[in-house]
Amino acid sequence: MIFAIDCGNTRLKWGVHDGVGWRALGLLEYADLPGLADLIRAQPGIDRAVVANVAGPQVGDAVLSALTLLGTPHVWVKSQPAQCGVRNLYDNPAQLGADRWAALIGARTLHAGACLVVCAGTATTVDVLDDEGNFQGGLILPGVALMVRALAGNTAQLPLAEGKFAGLPRNTADAIVSGCLHAQAGAIERMFEQVVAYAEATCLVGGGAAAQLCDLLRIPTRQVDTLVLEGLARIGRE
Repeated sequence: MIFAIDCGNTRLKWGVHDGVGWRALGLLEYADLPGLADLIRAQPGIDRAVVANVAGPQVGDAVLSALTLLGTPHVWVKSQPAQCGVRNLYDNPAQLGADRWAALIGARTLHAGACLVVCAGTATTVDVLDDEGNFQGGLILPGVALMVRALAGNTAQLPLAEGKFAGLPRNTADAIVSGCLHAQAGAIERMFEQVVAYAEATCLVGGGAAAQLCDLLRIPTRQVDTLVLEGLARIGRE
C-alpha cells in the first residue's frame, strides 16, 4: 500500500491507498509533525511513501526523518516533462510545483477528457488539461482567505472579515467575502473557456475553499478533496 503525503502551505494531508481506493485519509498540522512516524507506523501494510512538498525544506527534512526512521521506501515528486499520461508544456517543466503536477496527474486519473484543474487552498491554482493529457498552462491567484487577509492588512478601515457569501451583500464583512469568492469564480469560469469546446469537459476542484467555489460556479464541476493525493497514489503505482 502507498502512503501519500501532500505537504501544502498550511498543513500536511495524507492518505493510504491500496491500489483500488483510499483506506484512510487525514490531516496533520505542522505543529504535530513530530508524530508523523507514529502515524505511518499505525497504518498496516505500507510498502512505500510518495511525497509532494511545497512547504519548504524544514518540513521536508522532518518528513524525511520520519520515513528514514521507519525505513520506508519513498519517492519525492518533482514535475517532469511527461508522466502518467500527462505531458507538461510549461516553458520550464521543472518550475511547476510538485502539488500542481500531482493534481494534474490526479485529474487525468479521474477524468479521461479535457478538464480545468483547480486547487483552492492558501493559493488558488487553475490549470488547463486538454483531452490528450497536455498541460497547456494555468493561473496562480491568492486564495480566498489570503485575499480577505490582504484587504484587512492593507486598508485602513476594512476589517478581517468573517462574513458569508451573499448575492447582494448588505454589510462590509459579507461584501469582502463575497467579492473574494466572485473574483475566484470569475477567474475559473474565464479559464474554462479554454476547454469548453472539448466533449465532456469538466472542472475538478479541490482544496479548502472547494465547497464554497463549487456552489458558485456555473460550469460542469466536481469537487475532489483528494485531488493531489490521487496524483501521488497514481505516481506510486507507476
